[in-house]
Amino acid sequence: LYIPTISVEGDGAVQPFGDNPFDDATVTENTYLQLINNAEKYVWITTPYLIPDDSITDALKTAAKAGIDVRIITPHIPDKKSVFEVTRSNYATLMESGVKIYEFTPGFIHSKMFLVDDEVCCIGTTNIDYRSLYLHFELSVMLYGCSSIKEIKRDFDRTLMLSREQTLQIVRKISLYTRLKRFVFKLFSPAL
Repeated sequence: LYIPTISVEGDGAVQPFGDNPFDDATVTENTYLQLINNAEKYVWITTPYLIPDDSITDALKTAAKAGIDVRIITPHIPDKKSVFEVTRSNYATLMESGVKIYEFTPGFIHSKMFLVDDEVCCIGTTNIDYRSLYLHFELSVMLYGCSSIKEIKRDFDRTLMLSREQTLQIVRKISLYTRLKRFVFKLFSPAL
């Protein structure tokens, strides 16, 4: 058991944690679910890959339907086109429940962050996809009641100003070919 011997002055708590594929615990997924389910005002997320499993999808939809302000920023310019198509294939079902989705237009956004109610923030290496949640070694840090959360929120706001909101009207205008392509990519998304 590691017990820290150094203490520093601070205005909140910081808790690092890791996740790995060799145990039966889905630490990061459970953390994300707790953050979403315990939100009272808002859940703001940045992620390069939005390929949630059913439990995260259901939690996001339930939160939005309950009046929680759920916003997600993804990239507008992809690093992997197949993963980008799968990410976009998840927009409609989330937006139909009231989740707001934005694409960062200047380039690829690679940050993975959950910000909840000005109180809690989780930042780390874990994407919202099968590979990150179940197959990779990942590290994250939780911030509780830290003044730095205000700066993170300001950064999210600046990023949001550089992002374009996606709408159901935009999503539903895609061609049949693109829909079919996204469907095929989604079938193989755990391997992407």
